[in-house]
Amino acid sequence: MQLKTRKIGEVNVVDINGKITLGEGNIILRDTIRNLLSRGEKKILLNLGDVTYIDSSGIGELVSSFTTTTNQGGQLKLLNLTKKVQDLLQITKLLTVFEVFTNEGQAVSSFK
Repeated sequence: MQLKTRKIGEVNVVDINGKITLGEGNIILRDTIRNLLSRGEKKILLNLGDVTYIDSSGIGELVSSFTTTTNQGGQLKLLNLTKKVQDLLQITKLLTVFEVFTNEGQAVSSFK
């Protein structure tokens, strides 16, 4: 898995490419989120458009990242879910937890 962070205004967009799975994928995502929060960056948008696979521990890491961000007064939202990831979030009822967008501009402007 590879991550690339870019900034649009006050929003940090994290482009994720590859698999979010137990092990390295989870650790990279967790460290990236915690690093952003430690720098006071509270508006985080995860772009999942290039995620090819996500396992149960990857789902757990998304939830953990969401909870950590929320507890620190931030917002974490999702962008460009693939059909597989969207189906998985729907089955686990997590689509009701995350704000999900298909348009980057709308996602960025949704942050307060």
